[in-house]
Amino acid sequence: MANYIYPAPGALGVQATLSLEISADATNDSLAIPSLQDITVNASNDVFTWTQLDAASKKQIATTATNSLSMNLVLDQTTFFGDYTTLADSSAQTTWESTTPTTTEFAYRTDTKQWLVGDGVGGSTEIDTPTTASAAGIFGMSNNKNLVEFSLYLGDESNGADGKTISGTGYITGLAPTVSADSPVWVSPITITVDGDYTVS
Repeated sequence: MANYIYPAPGALGVQATLSLEISADATNDSLAIPSLQDITVNASNDVFTWTQLDAASKKQIATTATNSLSMNLVLDQTTFFGDYTTLADSSAQTTWESTTPTTTEFAYRTDTKQWLVGDGVGGSTEIDTPTTASAAGIFGMSNNKNLVEFSLYLGDESNGADGKTISGTGYITGLAPTVSADSPVWVSPITITVDGDYTVS
């Protein structure tokens, strides 16, 4: 009997899951993407076609592949926009710094439009954008054009054995959040255009 890939929606540890990480992030902070509605793995080889005078049919040869992941998800505010502290002014910054934020804790000053990262000793450093997937969120990683590392677990097999994981690197694109009276939660497509090959483990 065949062992089918069976993600068992809603079953923790069995369902299909996707996690993202900014490639340049040395902390290896990983963002698990919740509320996925569907996932499509695209692996499309381009084909070069030509004709010859000595052949009645066209000739073809595979060239490079275009790989991508596409999906739809219900938007979770923290995952989509990032997990960070919003500060109104310098007084709020001083209060935040008094909590000794670590080098993986971020804040945004709304008055100066400046990002900050804790230094672990009661201070902070100004930065251009958040450097971890959790702080940047899906929208931030797309907007900042971050190269991301993705890991897609396809789900367990129907016999209960562990399934396969597809991983690689790419860029987040195709965000188009939508809401309507008939669908009163924000939903968005998301595409990860893959840079290079998939890795299956």
